[in-house]
Amino acid sequence: MEDHDPIERETPDVAEQSEHDGASMENGVMLVVNHSRIKPPFSVVLATLLYCAEFITASVMCSMYHKTEDTIWLGFTISFVLVPAVLIQMALTFFHRDLGRDRPLVLFLHLLLLGPVVRCLEALVVYYKAGKKEEPYVTISRKIGLKRGHDMPMEWEIGHSERKLAAHRNAFKRTALIQAFLGSTPQLTLQLYATIQEKYFLPTRVALMFITLVSITYGALVCSVLAIQIRYDNYKVRLRPGAYVCMIVWRGLEIATRITSLVLFSTALTHWIIPVGLVNLLFFFFLPWAEFWARKGTLPENVEKNFSKLGTTVVLCMFTLLYACINVFCWSAVQLDLSHRELIEKKQRWDRLAVYYTARFAENCLLIGLWYVHKSDFYEYVCAPMLVVELVVCYGMAVLFMLLFYQYFHPCKRLFKYNVHDCLHCVCFKGRGSGEPRNSYSTNATMVLVADELPPGIASRPDDRETDILDTMEAA
Repeated sequence: MEDHDPIERETPDVAEQSEHDGASMENGVMLVVNHSRIKPPFSVVLATLLYCAEFITASVMCSMYHKTEDTIWLGFTISFVLVPAVLIQMALTFFHRDLGRDRPLVLFLHLLLLGPVVRCLEALVVYYKAGKKEEPYVTISRKIGLKRGHDMPMEWEIGHSERKLAAHRNAFKRTALIQAFLGSTPQLTLQLYATIQEKYFLPTRVALMFITLVSITYGALVCSVLAIQIRYDNYKVRLRPGAYVCMIVWRGLEIATRITSLVLFSTALTHWIIPVGLVNLLFFFFLPWAEFWARKGTLPENVEKNFSKLGTTVVLCMFTLLYACINVFCWSAVQLDLSHRELIEKKQRWDRLAVYYTARFAENCLLIGLWYVHKSDFYEYVCAPMLVVELVVCYGMAVLFMLLFYQYFHPCKRLFKYNVHDCLHCVCFKGRGSGEPRNSYSTNATMVLVADELPPGIASRPDDRETDILDTMEAA
């Protein structure tokens, strides 16, 4: 899985990079001898700021709940702060392999839940020290650049500083997902529910809800970008500003509508929200394991060299729990394959995408309808029919922006064997029964090059996977 900073600007074009840094052609491969300057670790800083902002604001909210003796709100708020914070410390320690190194101060700061802060400072120090003296390259990253309709095999030299920053970026992408979907989503749901129940707005609570919504949207954005990178790991992925705008609107509307529907339903039928949430969570948790058992697969052995079968199973269960929590609130953009070494299925499953959004739209409409029937007298001051229409329209707009992204803004859309337009064309023709469309729709809609189909100069070698992880030249 390659490194990719989802908020960084894109790298210079091939021609510009050749002019400024020096490049040569060898066997049809663009060799970038001196790689471009290292980019600031913006994603690391943003993830750290969101972590600190949510932790501090939630702590202030806890002190207010303690003063007013709201023990239920206090208990849940503390849980939704501490659980993801502890998991983030464990994840950072795992990714950087600090348990086998003599770094007592860093481990102590992790015990104080300050791990993201010290890691962010380390990344900034590495960035400001980089480039002051010439470094020998550690490895070479090989990618296929998609430029003006042509595939250009390229190589970059990766230095020590770039390798360290790549490790920090990779770690913070994973912690952003943990923070967003194991902490921010339940926190936002809780605070919105408390606001409706108490029938007034607290400025601190509103600030906490805003921060958590930003954190969730950023986590969903990272999830989408990681899915593209994993699926097209042989390619140099570039995301244009329009693609980011489209994804932010898509993810923001999807998550806001989903959480609002759940909260409104819980205010009318409080006890029924528990089975609804558990059914969603358990379904997505056991779905990858059911597919794994149906395929009669074996557990991957490269999750961690020192792990036993039990340790590997625990890690996979935590990974599956994160996957389930993401899918409860929004589309995860990937499907798990627990028998694969990277744990991710690389085929683009358009059928899964269609089934998910159809089922989620129907579920949201059902939850909103039940709320409308059983709503309390408090909502007499709100235009309930208009609120129902707004929620339905907002989720429809989220689906529309998702379709626009895959049709026009996806960075690898020219690799699609079939696109959104072909799918809709097929459905319309099939519904009318007026013959066959131009192309038949396939669930295996994405064409990814295999080793035999790679352009000259890009060989599938064992070290390619390692260099993919270290590539910090991939800018969105």
